Amino acid sequence: MRLRCLLPVLTVVIAAASLAQQPAIDPALAREIDSILAIDNHAHPMLSPPADATDREFDALPVDSMAPQTDPIALRPDWPPLHDAWLALFDIDLKPPLTPETQKLLNAARAGVKAREGEHYSTYILEKSGISTMVANRVAMGTGVQPPRFLWVPYEDALLFPLNNASMAAATPDRTQFFALEDKLRARYLHDAGLTKLPPTLDAYINQIVLPTLRRQHQYGAIAAKFELAYLRSLDITNPTHAAASAIYSKYIGVNTSPDLATYKPLQDYLFRTIALECGRLGMAVHFHSMAGAGSYFSIAGGNPMNMEPIFNDATMRHTNFVMLHSGWPFVHQTGALLQKPNVYLDISQQALVIPAPTLATWLREWLELFPDKVLFATDGYPYSPYLGWEESTWIAARNARQALGIALTGMERDGEITPARASQIAHMVLHDNAADLYHLPTVKPTSP
Repeated sequence: MRLRCLLPVLTVVIAAASLAQQPAIDPALAREIDSILAIDNHAHPMLSPPADATDREFDALPVDSMAPQTDPIALRPDWPPLHDAWLALFDIDLKPPLTPETQKLLNAARAGVKAREGEHYSTYILEKSGISTMVANRVAMGTGVQPPRFLWVPYEDALLFPLNNASMAAATPDRTQFFALEDKLRARYLHDAGLTKLPPTLDAYINQIVLPTLRRQHQYGAIAAKFELAYLRSLDITNPTHAAASAIYSKYIGVNTSPDLATYKPLQDYLFRTIALECGRLGMAVHFHSMAGAGSYFSIAGGNPMNMEPIFNDATMRHTNFVMLHSGWPFVHQTGALLQKPNVYLDISQQALVIPAPTLATWLREWLELFPDKVLFATDGYPYSPYLGWEESTWIAARNARQALGIALTGMERDGEITPARASQIAHMVLHDNAADLYHLPTVKPTSP
């Protein structure tokens, strides 16, 4: 009797011990994942030397001057993976956190690699990170950051705010500086359109500035349009009439009075819809920030991608593909549910950097169990700090994302949900094929590192 009672317990103990001895990632699958040359759906690469010295166009709204937040562990100077990135990229063995002296050593090692690689430097970072193609969120492309290895995604938020933005800018200290930057970028688009002032009517503004800007960007190779709207206001997009939007524009254009947020919003929403529809006609995707953002004033609730569901449900938008950048953390389950919309995708940028692989693997597995053809690899490589540049963040995020993908697929394989062949197929889909299909990209064979 005692033996019969003990047998089930022993069976559970032995099974648990067996599972504990198994690696988190199937070794054969890990090797294959590491060998796949990836398409990075979202990052902010900097120009190659010598243009990098003055490059500020890696973001329309750089986050390096925002009111400080409590940084996640992955952005702090004592993060252990920094050592691995410095060693892999710059062949220097340093332990974080850096001292003033070791920071000088890192700077010198980085400068040495830049001098050696020259205009090839940005591509060198891709090759070290196992990335064949990087989708570059930049105001403009430039030295060393060009097709076919780098594909352009410009910013469109400035087009949403053509009026006096004083009331919008007053909402938070961060928005005070952000709207000044948006006004500057809109002036640039105005100049590119050959105009010196904004037109008097909404139709003229759309036909002389908004649509020509999008078409010019598309002509120059843009594959998508980027919105950082969640840094400026809520993602809640209504469906105002043309008449309502036109009335707001006509009343406030060219005057010192700034409309309040509620009055201004229908015009912004109408312009967003106009841009999204044109992107669909041009074959450009719409990218938007959908994760808890930087700074201490970011509205996490306002950035919930569920706010965008009315847009996704709009039949007129079905020819426009939307990509939820950063996949909506902390709203990861809601984000996954939105993938049932036929024209909605997500990428794991930023999460790949700041969320440890075992944790990221839990909701990554959920998405892959339901919609494996809608999930895109991405890093959000970005110049965060002197110790965590776009180079280190790209390399670390790429490694962490591959580990999370391996953990998720190995778990699905061991639980009998997929075969090894299907695990291999999904790995290729996430790292490369889904993005290639979304953007209709040709195969690019990288040069050897």
